[in-house]
Amino acid sequence: MSSTASSMRGKIIFYEERNFQGRSYECTNDCSDMSSYLSTCQSCRVESGCFMLYERPSFMGNQHFMRRGEYADHITTMGMRDCIRSCRMIPMHRGQFRMKIYEGENFSGQSHEIQEECDNIMDRYHMNDCMSCQVMDGHWLMFEQPNFRGRMAYLRPGEYRNFREMGMNGMRVMSIRRIMDSCN
Repeated sequence: MSSTASSMRGKIIFYEERNFQGRSYECTNDCSDMSSYLSTCQSCRVESGCFMLYERPSFMGNQHFMRRGEYADHITTMGMRDCIRSCRMIPMHRGQFRMKIYEGENFSGQSHEIQEECDNIMDRYHMNDCMSCQVMDGHWLMFEQPNFRGRMAYLRPGEYRNFREMGMNGMRVMSIRRIMDSCN
């Protein structure tokens, strides 16, 4: 693979110890279970692209968004208890962003189509909750607190009928942010 193709895909290197020490595992795509490569993960370096890190295998559990940079001890400070078990590369997206959010599960209740980020869903759309959505275009992050804070979940184009089935138990969606081209 050429270096241009590699940089477009994204590249992250995980290390077992803080400050980029110990065994390492290089990843340029999705990895549904990293436990056979590393026993723990205390630091990482994102050389290109953006990634979502997950606490459990198969892209489940708490998530954390990582963009290009060095994270010498960031893994433990973000509350993941050094147990990153899977990661997903976020593909670069150029174009429009569109999503339809629904108050109830299975696309029921009040709905709104959005194209821009929203720092407080409840205030802007007067919804009691956000329990399902359809992502038509772009890649998005949902946050459990207003102003893009708290636990987050990554959504790519597709239908999400029930957020609990995605491992978002107890997470109330309060804000939504687009993942822009800053992942190059």
